[in-house]
Amino acid sequence: MSHATKQLAIDAIKKKLVGKRLSYQEIFSIMDEIANKKLSPVLTTYFAAAGFKEGFDNEELYHLTRAMVATGPHLHFKGIVADKHSTGGVAGTRTTMILVPIVAAAGIQIPKNSSRAITSPAGTADTMEVLAPVTFAPHQIERLVAKAGGCIVWGGHLGLAPADDIIIQVEAPLGFESFDKIIVSIMAKKVASGDTHLVLDIPVGPTLKIQHYKDAEVIAKKFTYLAEKFHINVAIDINETRQNAGRGIGPVLEARDVLQVLEQHKDRPLALEAKALRLAGKLLSLCFADMPGKKEVIGEDVARDILTSGRALAKMRDIIKTQGGDASVNSKDLAPGKYRQNISTHHAGKINGMNNQQIAIICKILGCPTDKKAGMYLTRKLDERVDKGDILCTLYASDPYRLKEAGETMKNMPVYSVE
Repeated sequence: MSHATKQLAIDAIKKKLVGKRLSYQEIFSIMDEIANKKLSPVLTTYFAAAGFKEGFDNEELYHLTRAMVATGPHLHFKGIVADKHSTGGVAGTRTTMILVPIVAAAGIQIPKNSSRAITSPAGTADTMEVLAPVTFAPHQIERLVAKAGGCIVWGGHLGLAPADDIIIQVEAPLGFESFDKIIVSIMAKKVASGDTHLVLDIPVGPTLKIQHYKDAEVIAKKFTYLAEKFHINVAIDINETRQNAGRGIGPVLEARDVLQVLEQHKDRPLALEAKALRLAGKLLSLCFADMPGKKEVIGEDVARDILTSGRALAKMRDIIKTQGGDASVNSKDLAPGKYRQNISTHHAGKINGMNNQQIAIICKILGCPTDKKAGMYLTRKLDERVDKGDILCTLYASDPYRLKEAGETMKNMPVYSVE
């Protein structure tokens, strides 16, 4: 890489720091330097901070997405390629692992590349890894999808939009990510994956990444603009989220929730099932609109039929097997950490709040996501009445010292509020 390109990148970062607009050439020089690991972590951090403080206009967002895609590899598929993404921030809401087998069972290819945990106790890739390997090269992904119709793999190993992964690393210690950066990060990966149809889940809540509806609407508007630029059909689902849809938090407990829904187990988390069906339905309807003879078909009805008939479970077993996992696995096989502690309520009342950020902190103390068996099982949900001494949740760990520390921390950082 020439000295002139590096200087152009440095000058562009200075320009952004004082709030000026950047051209495609300037943005490309920054992304190219980052992707090729020629820009120092300090300068990369300056760029991330400048973007966080000043933001980007729509044209800059388009340039940024295009440059991220141009500086990395692409996946190649023919026909309709479905995908789903969530802006995230909600622990224990593993809808992707239910949606992917439903969509694949409907005959639509869905190469899902997912992230590991950034701010949450488990990412989709961490949870899927409980059931099957998730680390594959781009050419292997194409083979997995050709064989099973879908996959759930770790996107970080694919090298798609590589500059994005490096920027995420410098943002991680501060735990911040601007809305513009979230939009570009999602869209760059989707364009590089060859997506044609996408459902975007935007949960909104007081302890989530996106806390206000007006912010969700801004994100939806910018996302729709970019999707049109890259010829991707998108359906956006903005939803109020006051609590976790699943009951398990942490890789093994979340994988157990997923399998219980796919198995139609009597104790399955129904809120998780409902959200997965809603998102799968929107994605299927979006795809059906471009398929001959299917324009009038209601996606959610098809999704529900695939789930209740057992076809989604059969497809998930097919995906697990194709990725090199044990296709005979079931929810009863998944046991959390051997050390456990029940957390009980100190007084009777009604549960009127659950703090998602504090759930994430406690689960990280327990060992998530590195220790896949660590985590928290939420026995109680919002608006339920409890008596003194009722169990609210159970903590699990593989290390007794971590369990003790998490239990102590919860005394000052309760995840439930009862009044």
